[in-house]
Amino acid sequence: MQATGTDIEVLIVGAGPVGLAAAIELGRRGINCLVVERNDRVGYAPRAKTTNVRTREHLRRWGIADRLREVSPMPRDYPSTVIFATRMTGPPLARFENALNGNLARNDLYSEAAQWVPQYVLEEVLREHAASLPGVSVRFGLELAGFVQDEDGVVGELRVLSTGATERVRSAFLIGADGARSVVRDAIGATMLGDRAYSRNSNVIFRAPELASRHQHGRAIMYWLVNQDLPCVLGPMDGEGLWFFMATKLADETDPERVDPAVLIRRGTGLHDLDIEILSQDVWAAHKLVADRYAKGRVFLAGDACHLHPPFGGFGMNMGIGDAVDLGWKLAAVLRGWGGGKLLASYEAERRNVHERTIAEAVINHGMVGNQLVRPGLEDPGPLGEATRREVSEIIEAGKLREFRTLGIVLGSRYADSPIIVPDGSAPPEQHVVLYVPSAHPGCLAPHLWLADGSSLYDHFGQGFTLLLTEGERSQAEDFAAEAASLRIPLTVVAPEDRRLPARYGARFALIRPDQHVAWRGDILPEDATSMLARVTGATASSETSA
Repeated sequence: MQATGTDIEVLIVGAGPVGLAAAIELGRRGINCLVVERNDRVGYAPRAKTTNVRTREHLRRWGIADRLREVSPMPRDYPSTVIFATRMTGPPLARFENALNGNLARNDLYSEAAQWVPQYVLEEVLREHAASLPGVSVRFGLELAGFVQDEDGVVGELRVLSTGATERVRSAFLIGADGARSVVRDAIGATMLGDRAYSRNSNVIFRAPELASRHQHGRAIMYWLVNQDLPCVLGPMDGEGLWFFMATKLADETDPERVDPAVLIRRGTGLHDLDIEILSQDVWAAHKLVADRYAKGRVFLAGDACHLHPPFGGFGMNMGIGDAVDLGWKLAAVLRGWGGGKLLASYEAERRNVHERTIAEAVINHGMVGNQLVRPGLEDPGPLGEATRREVSEIIEAGKLREFRTLGIVLGSRYADSPIIVPDGSAPPEQHVVLYVPSAHPGCLAPHLWLADGSSLYDHFGQGFTLLLTEGERSQAEDFAAEAASLRIPLTVVAPEDRRLPARYGARFALIRPDQHVAWRGDILPEDATSMLARVTGATASSETSA
């Protein structure tokens, strides 16, 4: 198959958050890429609504974090609260403030708070930014019909859905960010392994302008309603009466897909006369699946194309964006000549462990949804009902904390045993779900701090590698920087002169990767800087990982 169009460097299939994030990561580094999407994604019913702390930090690095705040349909002062109650008309059961770390108060642990925002709003911000980058093109109504690859590149055949016309484009690499039904995954022979269809769920988007004023629970991003009739979850999508509603299994075993969604909403909330306009209904199943391979040759998978899990915890979209960041800087390094032959093999080696750990947590969260919390007499008046509600409240507070306090997962995942990380002989930090203790152990996310001038430490990191001096003068790094320059490795030297940094990083020097993970640390810069830089850029590595 011969390409007849203009050659590009990377073809990205899928213009959801993952594909667009990959385009931004590449485009900011001057990589020419084309993003193709068979649908018009903007305005579709959103499943993802949590843009977590780590994703927001990537948006800050890309210069669009403030833009997402500006265009959000949610009021800026809206509290990041999750409320459990029997119904919108019933008694409260539990309350989680600052759920998912969405409150705007500054915290030294991270540079950006999480944000509750519909996925289609985030997608439009990502699309707008991606399309503004030189060399990046985003085209809708275009699907991948097939591709072939050789040692030098990939030739993709693209079909224009409106006309059926086809065109061919040759690229150096191809990224399959085309979701759960990935055609790219099938084409490279990857198989999803794990457990299918934990539950069948109905996600409804509806308009009910009076809903916010028809209950006494206060403002929240999610209301979990626990009752024997219809356990469900709902929450606002904007400040003007747009809501989502999710039901799993009805008490009478009725399939939610066979019932009028407005009837379900009124049953679950207890607001039997609520005026409701149904906008969309999306029925989906929760899975626990991971691909047996993430790549073949010059073709890579990212996001839902290589991992699927229950949505509880808000990890899915955010984890996919993390895939795009990891893969994006590595592809750019290889294309620009400073990334070695082993660099791309580290993508699966690093991300698979993160996926498996995060998915395990999502499955645990899925094990305590409304159906599992219901108890006989939960809505009864009097002492028996009160005692039952106290029991359920204690179960919720103990069991659901890990779902809404997730920094240990979001920021605490590390690239253990990565072939492009240089170990320093120290023991890795213990991993927790809720608790996140910053650590500069190699492979961990670089610890954050707000500096005295009001800037984030991350704001000073470069687009390539960053050599951080936690104490001492910038001149100490001159020879190391010169060696990086001779190897064409982009390197920024940062010496903030903040007395908290030595303890925070546990060493005088730390080499930070483009994705803000620690590649190496030490009190003395290595005499053989060339060997160390070769290791962290994939020119040499401690072990082989085949794609």
